[in-house]
Amino acid sequence: MIDRIFIGKGEVNMPMKLEIGDLVELKKQHPCGNHQFEILRTGADFRIKCTKCEKQVWVPRATLEKRIKKVVSSHK
Repeated sequence: MIDRIFIGKGEVNMPMKLEIGDLVELKKQHPCGNHQFEILRTGADFRIKCTKCEKQVWVPRATLEKRIKKVVSSHK
């Protein structure tokens, strides 16, 4: 699997393989104290839902990928 592309002097990271229904654990916790979120929508922006209080949040892809600690479960 290719995870980096080299273009000239720099490199570009490929986007993570995230799908609707995946559960992810983020580095920072939600104000309710939970770390796990379910992905509801993918694309340039992601809509994620806290699995404890069910609050939904819109997050840009780049921000979400930086904040993900691990993928808890995947629907592959």
